[in-house]
Amino acid sequence: MRTRRRKLRITAGGSALTLVAAVLTAHPAAALAAAAGPALSVDVSAARHAISPDIYGLNGADPAFAAEIGMPVARWGGNASSRYNFRNHTYNTGSDWYFENIVASPDKTVEAFVQTNRDHGTKQIVTVPLIGWVAKDSPQEHPFACGFPATRFPAQDSFDQWDPNCGNGKLDGANLTGADPADTSIPVGPSFGGEMVSHLVKNFGTAARGGVRIYELDNEPVLWSSTHRDVHPDAVTYDELGGKGTATAAAIKAADRSAAVLGPSGWGYCEWVASGADGCAPGADAAAHGGLNLSQWYLKNMRDYGAAHGGKRFLDYFDQHYYPQIGGGTDPDANALRLRSTRSLWDPAYVEESWIGPSGVNAPPLQFIRTMKAWVAQYYPGTKVAITEYNWGALDTVNGALAEADVLGIFGREGLDLATMWGEPQPTQPGAYAFRMYRNYDGAGGRFGDVSVSATSGDQGQLAVYAAQRSSDKALTLMVVNKTGDDLTSSLSIAGCRTTGTAKRYTYSPADLSSIVRGDDLTVNRGSAVATYPANSITMLVLPKA
Repeated sequence: MRTRRRKLRITAGGSALTLVAAVLTAHPAAALAAAAGPALSVDVSAARHAISPDIYGLNGADPAFAAEIGMPVARWGGNASSRYNFRNHTYNTGSDWYFENIVASPDKTVEAFVQTNRDHGTKQIVTVPLIGWVAKDSPQEHPFACGFPATRFPAQDSFDQWDPNCGNGKLDGANLTGADPADTSIPVGPSFGGEMVSHLVKNFGTAARGGVRIYELDNEPVLWSSTHRDVHPDAVTYDELGGKGTATAAAIKAADRSAAVLGPSGWGYCEWVASGADGCAPGADAAAHGGLNLSQWYLKNMRDYGAAHGGKRFLDYFDQHYYPQIGGGTDPDANALRLRSTRSLWDPAYVEESWIGPSGVNAPPLQFIRTMKAWVAQYYPGTKVAITEYNWGALDTVNGALAEADVLGIFGREGLDLATMWGEPQPTQPGAYAFRMYRNYDGAGGRFGDVSVSATSGDQGQLAVYAAQRSSDKALTLMVVNKTGDDLTSSLSIAGCRTTGTAKRYTYSPADLSSIVRGDDLTVNRGSAVATYPANSITMLVLPKA
């Protein structure tokens, strides 16, 4: 029972964060009401490996929130980046919005992105166009240049209400053909990527001297024939992706040899395993390339290209996008599926419950991070693994926050090297608190540990547990996510470190969705403790070093 409660206003990173300090006393009735939860076990001496800070990245964020959590990495990407022309600060919206050329405002240019993130100490990922076309010089106001103008295609399903000459490139639901790329764009080759990097080096220095650290080889290329079909209507093949990728990677490295290259950034399952020419499963295109799926061949092609060019490395991060195919619903079934579906990142026993599984293409269990790492180990050892777009949805609800906290724990435990969420939460939304629990749980910059250690739960579907030790003070940090609608009382055993002491407790739960609660301390005696975790909650336990 909560007997006393006070709110503290704490300024963190320039923003006010409300931390609730509470004194809790055990109440017999409350203890009886809690259900028996699964046992939790931690071994600080086992399964130790570094957790990359870059897994806590975002594609963009409210500046105050980014500063508060010390956002480690940000990405300049998305469909518009495929045709961004750094020379005139113009991009094309593609199928996202009527294929229109838009001149970026001064605060939306690539230079502004780099400068803002440099000022905050945030590492930058900048996407370099690979598609072969970038936006030409265009008016800054309506009427815009666009890929399917009414003057050329008078009958279309939809036109921009603010620019009636710009259509959506469809008629009766079918894609129109015959667009002229010159209406919006100019052709460019791999040298354009090198020039873009040289331009950023001139303005900000090399990666080794504080400039852009990572360059991405375009965005979701197998979708070009849909998202940018006005300039690239043909399906992407192994050879096109491989040839453009290696040539542009070489141009990037020539312009800044200290920069890292990341790719191919596919949209989802079909692009992980197949080219646009093959569809959603390896076919004739794969057969002509040794029977390897697109990811496997991409890695091998990059490795072979490096071997043929003096043993240089041209791909530093193998990156794919991950969107669980669960929809945005928040009804009980959707919420339960959202929490189950995080298993697709690691669990060899989890069978997909979407079109990816038996009801559709019948893919084997994804265990996605482990599969990515296995492909790397076989086809291009030493390449890091990244997910530069992901989102489990419902970030405005506690269910979305639970899923995100679970995902961040999985990223650290499974050894992912970099992740940036697309569609980041607003600072006041529950999803933002999932990041705070790892990056600012106490309002004073308190963070989850940076060395992952063994942590197991008797039922990860009820209580998910992740543990890590902080290098700075050797404190043991445990993140416990209660995915159920019941308070759960569970035993905790700790081995491999100090086994007696007092752990600080911080909880985020439906009891107060605007605050992280500083709860009662937890006594750990000879490696054992018992704690109750509120329903639908995220709890951080911090056990200081002796």
